[in-house]
Amino acid sequence: MRIALTIAYDGSPFHGWQTQPSGQAVQDLLEAALSSIAGHRVATICAGRTDAGVHAVSQIVHFDTEVQRPDSAWVRGTNALLPAGVAVQACARVDDDFHARFGALRRAYSYLIYRGEHRHPLYENRTGWSFRPLNPDAMREAAAALIGEHDFSAFRSSQCQARSPVRSMESLQIREHGPLVVIDLQANAFLHHMVRNIVGALVWIGMGRRPVSWTAQLLRQRDRKLAAPTYAAQGLYLNGVEYPARYGLATWPPAVVPLAQ
Repeated sequence: MRIALTIAYDGSPFHGWQTQPSGQAVQDLLEAALSSIAGHRVATICAGRTDAGVHAVSQIVHFDTEVQRPDSAWVRGTNALLPAGVAVQACARVDDDFHARFGALRRAYSYLIYRGEHRHPLYENRTGWSFRPLNPDAMREAAAALIGEHDFSAFRSSQCQARSPVRSMESLQIREHGPLVVIDLQANAFLHHMVRNIVGALVWIGMGRRPVSWTAQLLRQRDRKLAAPTYAAQGLYLNGVEYPARYGLATWPPAVVPLAQ
């Protein structure tokens, strides 16, 4: 039997999603709790491995088990064994061919930037921070060049293991919510650090350090060394993963990050 879970977590206290020798990755803690409920070792596969400091409003994982437990055991029972920063939000029984990572049709991320002359403790570890003014209109104009299918080599980490740098960016919207600039992105898939590298370029453009044409130039050059630094992990949220309708999962449209509602 294959089970899919929707997980939410605050990435601040954890060492990323993927299992670590320290045992303090989200995967380590979740698998330990699920194994306790199942009575056997449980191995999970997630929709997207998030780095240390990155959050999830709607991360999707699947695991296999032969034991029968009510859905409440996989949700409330697991949550009782998890630390405060991570919790199961929903449970669904899926076909055996469901795969949280390879079966995804598209993913959605949001990046939150706090604009303020001084750092704000209530946004610490929840947003990126710009103490310089940003021009959202310039950022929107620059973001338009990234829509569509492109070689995103200029926005790809040197540690990225994807076979191809080509991805299809379906939507990239920039909105303002109080002191926050919110960048919402949807694509068929993302490269390692792709969102944070795009945000870094857009922030430089928003500051006036580069012209709005710079994003299109970076796409043409395909050289990561010519782009802006990778922006902070703390402002990044995985907030949606879509799967074929036949699985009956309520994982799309993407959730809204609570800070940005």
